[in-house]
Amino acid sequence: MKIQFFIGLMSSFLFFNCSSNNEENETNPSEPQILLSKATTVYHGNSTNPSTDVVKFDYNNQKQLIKISSENTISILEYDATGKPSKINYQKTDGTGAYYKTCTYNGDQLTMVKTIYPTSTYNTAITYNNGKVTATSLCESPNCTNPSTTSYSYSENNVSEENSISDGIGGAHHFKKEFSYDNRVNPYSLINRYFRIFMGGPQFLSQNNYTAEKISKKDNAGNWNQILNITYQIEYNNSQLPTQVIGKDDDGNEFVRYTYEYITQ
Repeated sequence: MKIQFFIGLMSSFLFFNCSSNNEENETNPSEPQILLSKATTVYHGNSTNPSTDVVKFDYNNQKQLIKISSENTISILEYDATGKPSKINYQKTDGTGAYYKTCTYNGDQLTMVKTIYPTSTYNTAITYNNGKVTATSLCESPNCTNPSTTSYSYSENNVSEENSISDGIGGAHHFKKEFSYDNRVNPYSLINRYFRIFMGGPQFLSQNNYTAEKISKKDNAGNWNQILNITYQIEYNNSQLPTQVIGKDDDGNEFVRYTYEYITQ
């Protein structure tokens, strides 16, 4: 069974800063640019039958990300006149619509994401400090009294700690993740910075690649109990971008494997 707090980011593409590299490229669309084209996640977890998620990224002539494809879902991105994502339509692979998300900005900051389903609307509010995302708050009802929250602490341009609180069976679930990093470029930093903020999470909000991750859960007495420690081994290409990342637990068992492919456009 998949662990609830698993970092597998590929699923978040279907359901839901930061390097300066891409900001520079966004203003020079005529220059050749390396772009992330495919990300594959093989998740082992506690299962003897690993699951595989493959996500493909398509871009227009301005190097804007316009489509994300997986086995069951296609996400189509729309942009406003200033180049900011304004709407993301989520479709089933048969072409029928599932739901969509809209983006609200305060100047250059993405401050609200609305997820609109046929019968309900979810709101995610985003908070900043010194230009970095420091918290998100998800409300799943109009009269939201107990939102799910996530907060981020930083070490330079990387998320060093993530704290998340959400309701669950038996009360609130409070998880903490702590990270260490290399000094190479994260593959997701090649994507539009607003989309990275939209996605959220350490892998999108950090400039570099994490090499270690410790996950803890707070018990009813308020004590933190470590439940998983992952060490990541990273292989790079000639451009110093990750091509394969293997995460292993303390017993040396493979927990997750990411592979990345790139194009120059």
